Amino acid sequence: MKAAIIYPGVGTPEYKDAPEPKAQNENEILVTVKAVAVKQLDKSIASGKHYTSDAKREAGQIPGGDGICLLPDGTRVYGMGIGGMMAEKAVIHKNRIVQLPSTLDDATAAALPNAVVGAAMGLKLKANIKPGDVVLINGATGVTGRVAVQLAKYYGAQKVIATGRNQHSLAELKSLGADQTIAITGEDEPFVKQLQDIHQATPISIVIDYLWGHTAELIFSVLKGKEMFTNPISYISVGSMAGDTIQMSSAVLRSVDLKLMGSGIGSWPQEHMRRIFTEILPEALQLAADGKLKLETVTGKLADIADLWKQQVAVGKRLVIEPLSNVSLL
Repeated sequence: MKAAIIYPGVGTPEYKDAPEPKAQNENEILVTVKAVAVKQLDKSIASGKHYTSDAKREAGQIPGGDGICLLPDGTRVYGMGIGGMMAEKAVIHKNRIVQLPSTLDDATAAALPNAVVGAAMGLKLKANIKPGDVVLINGATGVTGRVAVQLAKYYGAQKVIATGRNQHSLAELKSLGADQTIAITGEDEPFVKQLQDIHQATPISIVIDYLWGHTAELIFSVLKGKEMFTNPISYISVGSMAGDTIQMSSAVLRSVDLKLMGSGIGSWPQEHMRRIFTEILPEALQLAADGKLKLETVTGKLADIADLWKQQVAVGKRLVIEPLSNVSLL
């Protein structure tokens, strides 16, 4: 079969022949792959920079942890791979599968799940969002941030505040459900003032943070309590695009009813993973099929993976690789 293979010390995958994988036990199944999204997570793991990467791995590996595929009986599903999925065939977990709505295209179906998990895990399973909550999404102009804006509204948020650097993309968020936007310009005072005004008028109850770094420090300075009682706030760290470390006064933790949590692979209990595949992803994929959850994609062929891997995709869009031009059953 053909596959994308990336080797240690090489920045881009190569399009090469690879041995067909085999299911090793009854909990695994060999599938034909139709579409795989290229995510920052995949690039980070492949480069060895992600905290889940196997630093000792020396042989080439196939990137891509999930994708759209056909089961042996022809059923089209989203599945999570045992190994890499950017190939014509792959092995997936039998219990990490979601059957797709018939009207949902492969590219959207491949692009959405990672973003849905990155948004819903924080909103629903960590912060336990409820109708009437005021949600701040820090770094909302990327793919996952855009999905988070839409899901926050769908889950009942009274108000969604979105921050971001890209002015054009930030403006687009209002059509996706953002009630207010705050530009990250590098100037602290305007950012803090706008957030203070919003927090005073409608106290923030949930923060989903994809940036961390200095913007997180500014947000904590706004959330810091100044009176006897404060409203409960759940702060969920999902990403660190603006920096991996921050400085925070311990007074923040003592002056506000704050729950500070992370949402990432190592922080998800098995029950949360079960709910992702039985509740959250099926619901989100149906929303997309109904046109109520939007995500733009750019598609390319597996044979062009070396060039596509380096391609700068427009902010808010996801690149999807379609390994097969003519899909046939196993």
